[in-house]
Parts: sequence; structure tokens; C-alpha cells
Amino acid sequence: MTASSNVFPKLHNAMWPGIVGKGDEEGLEPPISLDTMLEMTAKAEVNGVKFDGVDLFLSDPHTSIDISDDDLKALADKIGGMGFAIGSLVAPVWGPTGGGPAMGTDDERANFLGQVRKACAIGQKLSEMGARPYGVVRIDSASGIEDWMKDPDGNTAKIVETFQQACDIATDHGERLAAEGEVCWGGMHSWRKMLDVFEQVDRKDTLGFQADMSHVLTFLLGRNAAGEDRLLEDGFSGEQLDEAWTTVSDALRPWTTDVHISQSDGTVHGSGSHDATGKHCCVDDPNGRLDVVKHAGPFLQDASSRGIQHICWDGCMFENAVMTEQETWNKILAGMIGVRDAHGWS
Repeated sequence: MTASSNVFPKLHNAMWPGIVGKGDEEGLEPPISLDTMLEMTAKAEVNGVKFDGVDLFLSDPHTSIDISDDDLKALADKIGGMGFAIGSLVAPVWGPTGGGPAMGTDDERANFLGQVRKACAIGQKLSEMGARPYGVVRIDSASGIEDWMKDPDGNTAKIVETFQQACDIATDHGERLAAEGEVCWGGMHSWRKMLDVFEQVDRKDTLGFQADMSHVLTFLLGRNAAGEDRLLEDGFSGEQLDEAWTTVSDALRPWTTDVHISQSDGTVHGSGSHDATGKHCCVDDPNGRLDVVKHAGPFLQDASSRGIQHICWDGCMFENAVMTEQETWNKILAGMIGVRDAHGWS
């Protein structure tokens, strides 16, 4: 099968690794500008194949959640002029970015929903401009695990209610939401807790799962969870990984509406204000525990029937020296092409 055999899913690169885990504080690397991230993505090429688009983080210093209509049009024109479609958008629902925990006080939950509303409005405008033909608005609970554990049932009920209200907002704007399961977010820190939230929200047409392969692996390893939520021990074999991966992908695939391709060594990592979550590794990292092409498959099975039209590479908290090396992006693109060759469609 050649690299051009399948038209879908379109291949996107995430822009947020330029700012997640970066900052001006001592010990942190400085953010990488959106322009630099776009330029590195545009230069990537493998056998004539290039990235089809980018996914955006709606937060400074990349793209302000309060961006004006004129500036949004200018941004869309610039990205479109580079040959890129805009796909999924990350809503900045966390306290430090203007949001608040989905299980928090009335004011905090109102802030959470306010950021969702702004993100959905931006998504709607980009779609109306013709710059964004597909994609979701990404959210999470924005809640700490220790706080969630003080009242698991009560806090989950608050998250569910907040997510249902967020679904109403998304519907009003013609948008869909996707909650990304990560072991650092209370109420979403294990695959069973994630599934429980989806089932209680019960808005499958509007709220789906954003499957990030690195975070799925930490689900299997039970980071920040225990008991039946943990399916793998640290010294797992390839056969054990495949069995556990099947269990979780079978449970969450019906909800999956956005897929992040990534590699992981099975550890957690945090930097700056970002709590420790599944560590992203380079696609060819010798310590990587995933077969990126193979393990993407279960989440892309019947993907088009769930409205998925693109996949996105996610590699947060790489060192800046790695992220500004062009060969890094060529290797990532090659891995993405491999995923499309194996699991795509025309």
C-alpha cells in the first residue's frame, strides 16, 4: 500500500506542544511560538506527502480565547495560505487560563462553561469561514485528583452536570466536544471513571472521547488508580499489552470522536503548571512501549462512522532542541502516514 492510497484520515499536527509545560519561570524552557510550530509543520515532508492541517490551543501566547473576529480571520487566512485546514480546538478550561474545575464552586463551573462557550464560538466562526472542515472542541474536568477523592460520587455528579451544560452550549454552536482522559484529571483519571462519566452524561452525539495513545497506556498501568482499573504491571509483555489495549479500546471506542497519535515509555511526566500525566516520546524513541501503527488501529476501527476525519500527532513537553529539529517532524509525519496506510479509508 502506498502513502497515497488512503485519503482519510487527514494528518494533523498539534500546536500546543509549543506551550504546554513551557514558561518563563526558572527551570522551564520558553514557549515556542505558533509561527515556529506552523513553519516546522509546513516544512515536514515524506515522499511528497505533507501534513494536511493543524489543531490549535485557544490560549495565549498562541491563540487568545478572546481573539477578535478580524484577528481570527487573519489567522485563518495565514494557516489556510500554508495549505493547512484547522481541525480540533483545545478550550482553556483550567483555572490558570480563565476556567475552573468542572466540579468546583458555582463561579468556577461558570468560568469553565464560559471558556467552552468562547471556544465553541471560535470553532463555529472558523467553520463558517471555510477554514475548519472538521474537528471537535477538547475539554477535560480541570479538576485535581486529590480534591475529587474527597467525595468521588458527589464530585463526579458535578462533573457530569457541568459536561451536560457544556453539551448544550456546543449544540447551540453546531459543535461537538471531546473529553481527553488523562491520569492527572480528577474523575477522568482511569478508563473506568472516564467511561462512567460518558455514560452518565449520556450525550454521545455531542460528547465523545479523545483517545491519546500515551494517556491510554497510563490508563492501563493504573497511574493514579488501582484495583480493577489497573490492567498492566510495569514489566508487561507485548501480549499482555495487546490484551489490555483491546479491553480498553473496546470499551471506549464507541465514544471515540478524536484520536491523538503518540508514543509513550509508560511513565508519567509533568512540567511547569501541567500536572504529571502520560509522557509523550518521540515516535522512534527506543524506550517507547507502543507499536504506534498497530495500537492506533483499535481506536480508528469504523472511525468514519463516528465522524472522525483526521488524526493528530500529540507530543507535549519535548525539549525545545528536539522540537526545533526538522527531522523530528519528518519522522513523526512518517509514523502518521503509516497509521493512515494501515487503518485509513478513501
